Amino acid sequence: MGLRGQVRTRDGWAVRHAVVTMTNMSGTQVLRESADENGAVRTDAELAPGPYTVVVTAVGYAPVASTALVTASGRAEVGTVVLARHGGVELPPPGTWSLDPAHSAVSAVAQHLGISSVRGRFTEFGGRIEISEGAGTTEGAGTTEGAGTTGGAGTIGGAGGAYRVEASRVDAVISAASIDTGNALRDKHLKSPDFLDVERFPEITYSSTGLTPAGPDRWTVNGLLSLHGVVREVDLDLSYLGTGPDPWGGVRAAFRATTELHREDFAMNYNQVVQAGISMIGTTLRVELDIQAVQGESLPGA
Repeated sequence: MGLRGQVRTRDGWAVRHAVVTMTNMSGTQVLRESADENGAVRTDAELAPGPYTVVVTAVGYAPVASTALVTASGRAEVGTVVLARHGGVELPPPGTWSLDPAHSAVSAVAQHLGISSVRGRFTEFGGRIEISEGAGTTEGAGTTEGAGTTGGAGTIGGAGGAYRVEASRVDAVISAASIDTGNALRDKHLKSPDFLDVERFPEITYSSTGLTPAGPDRWTVNGLLSLHGVVREVDLDLSYLGTGPDPWGGVRAAFRATTELHREDFAMNYNQVVQAGISMIGTTLRVELDIQAVQGESLPGA
């Protein structure tokens, strides 16, 4: 019996002590419960079968309302409730930001044998982000209206001024030979001409060409990826996680970005069929970037 659910941010973090309220169709409150430190909501309160309205609130987040159906067993499953930051997050201060490899991760995931995944990461990379002058704030819980809409000649309005999309950019370079999947033989094969061919193409580079708002704290980064000697347009789904001070007296900004790549687009066509319709290695790569950037031209201690 009772209510079961999870409260998370869009990026999967638990929203601790979010409050879940249930009301029946007449508007009477029948349940009020706080999420635990893991964002879980569990209560064994007796609930009569039927439809209910569930409202989830948390300080700093936009509330979410949905309908839940309590079954004959007296139980309701609301699944995972995703909360967005209320009012968006202030964009990073303008200027140069340097990627910090020690506190960042560049990963790629491929399907193996059609039944599981193999994850690899690049251990050597660097780059910089240029935030345009006049950066403002993203606003709105679920739209890009107001501060998040494009207007004028490539600007985004905001309380702090116009955010000049065309003037902000990111450039990154990755050492192809730094691939690490936790298996030396597999890594050697990935570095060979069958895949990355690191002798001929030692660097993987990405240079942005545009930035488009896609919601509160979310952006689509348009850019050119150079991989295995082939240059292709690749879009990143970017989440901005916020800015804060670090223990070394600097200021850091955090981002998460994802995209999918098709190996054949970059002339990496090697494969081995292990049985009808199933290849040893999947043709699609899921790329995941967890990035910390430090304000300034250099990293602490550099």
